[in-house]
Amino acid sequence: MAELHYELVTPSRLARSGDAFMVVVPGTEGDLGVMAGHMPTMTAVRDGEVAIYSSEHQIETKFHISGGFAEINEKGLIILAEEAKEEN
Repeated sequence: MAELHYELVTPSRLARSGDAFMVVVPGTEGDLGVMAGHMPTMTAVRDGEVAIYSSEHQIETKFHISGGFAEINEKGLIILAEEAKEEN
């Protein structure tokens, strides 16, 4: 299966960038699972957890984010968050 390219960006830094099997984003209307080939979408995000999956059942890392927007386009996923902190 194709990989999804993603970027997690805050006003002060690029928090994370890479390729993943899936990224789960806390949208204002509910959690949004984004995989390669997803329909182009733009949504506001709520405070919550971004989970980055390296495979179908394996979470590579998690970030707690505060507000912002997510854009899905033909190039991948961009999350523009007010704050992002990697969880251990």
